[in-house]
Amino acid sequence: AQEWSLWPTFTNTRGYYGVDYPVQLGASKSCGLPTAPFILLRSERQGLYIGTGQDSAELVAWHTELQPGYDNSINAHVSKELNIAGKDVAIRFAAVHVPFILPGESRNLTPIVLEAFEGNWQAGVDIYKKWREGWLRLPARPDWLEKPHSWQQLHLNSPEDELRLKFRNLAKIGEECAASGVTAIQLVGWNDGGQDRNNPSHDPDPRLGSAEELREAIAIIKSLGVKVILFTKFTWADRSTQRFRNDLIRLAVTDPYGDYYMHPGYQYQTVTQLLDINTRRLVPMCFLSEEYLQICEAEFRKVLELGADGILFDECMHHSPALLCFNTDHGHRYGAPVYANDRELIRRFATLVPKDFLFAGEACYDWEFEVYGLSYLRSENIKHIPLSRYLLPQAPLMTAVTGFNDRNMLNQCLLYRYIISYEPFNFKGRLGDFPLTVSYGQKIDELRTELREYLWQGEFWHEQGATVMVVEPPHERPHHPFAVFQSHRTGKYAVAIANYNENATLKVRVKLDNKRTLTCYRVVDAPDWHTTNGEIDIPPLSAIVTLEYF
Repeated sequence: AQEWSLWPTFTNTRGYYGVDYPVQLGASKSCGLPTAPFILLRSERQGLYIGTGQDSAELVAWHTELQPGYDNSINAHVSKELNIAGKDVAIRFAAVHVPFILPGESRNLTPIVLEAFEGNWQAGVDIYKKWREGWLRLPARPDWLEKPHSWQQLHLNSPEDELRLKFRNLAKIGEECAASGVTAIQLVGWNDGGQDRNNPSHDPDPRLGSAEELREAIAIIKSLGVKVILFTKFTWADRSTQRFRNDLIRLAVTDPYGDYYMHPGYQYQTVTQLLDINTRRLVPMCFLSEEYLQICEAEFRKVLELGADGILFDECMHHSPALLCFNTDHGHRYGAPVYANDRELIRRFATLVPKDFLFAGEACYDWEFEVYGLSYLRSENIKHIPLSRYLLPQAPLMTAVTGFNDRNMLNQCLLYRYIISYEPFNFKGRLGDFPLTVSYGQKIDELRTELREYLWQGEFWHEQGATVMVVEPPHERPHHPFAVFQSHRTGKYAVAIANYNENATLKVRVKLDNKRTLTCYRVVDAPDWHTTNGEIDIPPLSAIVTLEYF
């Protein structure tokens, strides 16, 4: 979830030079359907829900503009007056359709739904959830995902040829994970050329070892009880390759002028790449092309032959910077939405896999959860809004933990039921590189195993159903973050509360809205349970869980 301001300041998300007024046209890689099928215009306690009323991949964008502009531009301030300099002051909102209908064609536009709501953002999201839950169903998942557990992400190579670890040495990583209670490894940069090079090729990099050596290493790691998930990418082609220049170029997403779109690519390791001199540019490929889908299937079969437990499709959630494809030689209409086959691709893959194969994706947008069993995100923000968790209380969601004493990120994992992905040195290190983080993470997983019916299997209500106040006589103030869980078995509640402050112990008072009493609590890294009358001390950089009974 992302939030930006309409009033009293207006956040401009587009350049000044191409518009008459400050504008907002989304704030992420995609500004509307299908990655953002609704938007909330809201204040603290009420708002307007605006969303699409149809499961459609047709592009709908959310657009806002401030007229006539700021009264004071230095702080992006909106005038408090109804008229300034003889011009009416207004904020104008529109749902924008981009149909590109050619002569002789007709098409129904995607319906738009508007509904007012009272309450916080969750009340607005509930409108969307009620509609979406009528048709979206989560896929079957491997049994091992249903238990509290953690992962490690490990990078082997990048476009700049670090060649960090040979395939024949991967078994040692499996041993380290097994010893630390880590259930799965996401293996990155194993493909020819390393991460984000030679896309969409999924041949093992021969400089790291043979395909047989990788297959043997995966088998050994699996024998240790550790799962292996291979990083994959099908969205783009590497523009620097002869394969793209001589063949794949004709299957690239094309703009109205007949040119392919291009993503700027990612910079790795060397100063020349960090200066963007020799970056590998990425070209979005057209998933509406049957020929390209067959190429993806052929590349996916290479992954299957390695015997892994699943894939993680990196950047499955966008086709940046492309939104529509205008190349009718691909077998689709002029101006067709490039997101339309995001789910279809995985449905095709799913016909090829053995039972319990995991399809994971990066930062899946909501509708992709029809085909993906897990979504990996990066949520290292003190103001992080757990929208995906609220939308899908039972979906496996995983987040990166990179700090060397990363207690607050681990506390966030506890509150929002995120699977821990250990990633020292930005997923280029090993578990032994940050023992403080691993040790505290183990305690998090131990606690949510103990309280599995609440913290892992329970209904997630975020900050609804309870109030948490910081006790600072003579006043009290609301505390954040916290999360409310409800057991499906008993209907009882648990409240998890984090103290992100690194210096001060917090005294909080916790009350359930239903007037029932919370009777006991436990600090994450202390084994003993304590009784409580509703007031609890939370040490710095720590978290507690309090229950109705134990």
